[in-house]
Amino acid sequence: MFKYIGSKRVFIPILGKLASQSEATTAVDLFTGTTRVAQEFKRLGLHTTACDIATYAHVLAQTYVATDETQINPNELNEALNHLNQLPGKSGYFTETFCEKSRFFQPHNGVRIDAIRNEIENQYLGTPLYPLLLTSLMEAADRVDSTIGVQMAYLKKWAPRSYNDLEMRTPKLLPGAGEAKLGDAMHLIDELAPTGILYLDPPYNQHRYFTNYHIWETLVRWDEPEVYGVACKRVDAKEAETKSVFNYKRTMQEAFFDLLSRARADLLIISYNNESWISAAQMKDQLLGIGKEKVVALGFEHARYVGAKTGIHSPSGEKVGKVSHTKNTEWVFVAGDKAQVEQTVFGFEAAQLAEFSS
Repeated sequence: MFKYIGSKRVFIPILGKLASQSEATTAVDLFTGTTRVAQEFKRLGLHTTACDIATYAHVLAQTYVATDETQINPNELNEALNHLNQLPGKSGYFTETFCEKSRFFQPHNGVRIDAIRNEIENQYLGTPLYPLLLTSLMEAADRVDSTIGVQMAYLKKWAPRSYNDLEMRTPKLLPGAGEAKLGDAMHLIDELAPTGILYLDPPYNQHRYFTNYHIWETLVRWDEPEVYGVACKRVDAKEAETKSVFNYKRTMQEAFFDLLSRARADLLIISYNNESWISAAQMKDQLLGIGKEKVVALGFEHARYVGAKTGIHSPSGEKVGKVSHTKNTEWVFVAGDKAQVEQTVFGFEAAQLAEFSS
């Protein structure tokens, strides 16, 4: 799975335990990103809906949440992957943009990405394999990139992994049905059916996923956009529709509280941390204010994203800033009916709990 800022990888056991103890049968992951949390809900047997505004995240959701493993012919998938892995490279937009104008990938991998992506579009568009193959290609490219994770800059010197040859692998699919929805959370919230769990992990600062992962967006859309800057970001990153209310301090709090007020869920589970624009006290007050009987906040000390350990870098990968701090407090808020909340958080250490009741 991708190197992804805000990833909840280390919290999957915690979120899985909460979901399991809640005894909910349905779940929505409204800001799904890499789908890690949605996958865990699906693995536990909840009918899961994964939502995101990013096209690349929607493809991941189609693969890992909406696709039923039992409905995919493994021989056909393996045959397609073998075919793509054997294609000779052919230079195109991807190589020119991300290997020559910028240095995110070495050219020997760039030409293969170009060739494979064109073949996926020409041979598999409209088939059940299409999102699976796109996912495999994104993950293969991620394993040979030359960044510290985000695509706002590349390293000054080639990362050791960038010398490896790109290799398509079989995505680890899950059995069972699920749904993937593409769209803005502020609009989707009114379209979603009532659910047992609504999991929320919104952006909470100025860092935009559209620009942090612009290469995946372009790789999936395959639209050869005009680019700008050393990092060759999509020019539409400057347009209003690609900017989220959650990336602006003046709009984030009001938007998120509005979202919570329109949520139709028995149980709200919210991931947040102490660097956010909403304090724990404000979150508690809002959840109680929309009628939740009980709110429990679980607090965990957690290492910040890997970039926090390496300092600030310029677009060319040169270090230009210092490390400030490497730890923060991650909060998981659980809000709902008193009995269900108590059941959901049962067994967590008392030192991790902060309880609030209406």
